Amino acid sequence: MNRARILIATAALLLAGAAFAGSYRDTIALFRNAGESGSFFNTAYGYAVFPTIGQAGLVVGGAHGSGRVYLHGKYVGDTSVTQVSVGLQAGGKAYSQIIFFQDKRAFEEFTQGNFEFGAGVSAVAITAAAGASVGTSGASAGASGGKKDAATVGGYYKGVAVFTIVKGGAMYQATVAGQKFKYTSRENE
Repeated sequence: MNRARILIATAALLLAGAAFAGSYRDTIALFRNAGESGSFFNTAYGYAVFPTIGQAGLVVGGAHGSGRVYLHGKYVGDTSVTQVSVGLQAGGKAYSQIIFFQDKRAFEEFTQGNFEFGAGVSAVAITAAAGASVGTSGASAGASGGKKDAATVGGYYKGVAVFTIVKGGAMYQATVAGQKFKYTSRENE
């Protein structure tokens, strides 16, 4: 039981350390400048961005994060992601994630309220280094390496394309299968 508490505490520290770079604008800028994910902004119908998703596990694991949904670049609603997993996994990590919607159908499926990734969807992990810093003059974030330096070849699968940038931590397990999303339109506020 002590191991589980240590992993949960580690995950909480990762989230706290990664939160300073958690602004939506900074996260979108990272994805715009990191490999092939940048080209999706020009053609996608919409996208959902999660500045920080925290994940931890020891056989049984979980992940959670909050995000925003954009339609043609305009902020239209809020979303959250939750994931529970069982299997070979240990550790904790924090990462940023973006989901691109290829067309109106894919966007509407996501924004119907509850959406879930099945086993066929996988994320492209962006390998160009992403970093962030905070100090007395404010917070900043950036991606090192240009589009030619990042290994981010990806495409749409059933109308969605997913990219992630690991912000910190070490975890033996990387999957988006089983992620469940909730969406709330800004019009409902």
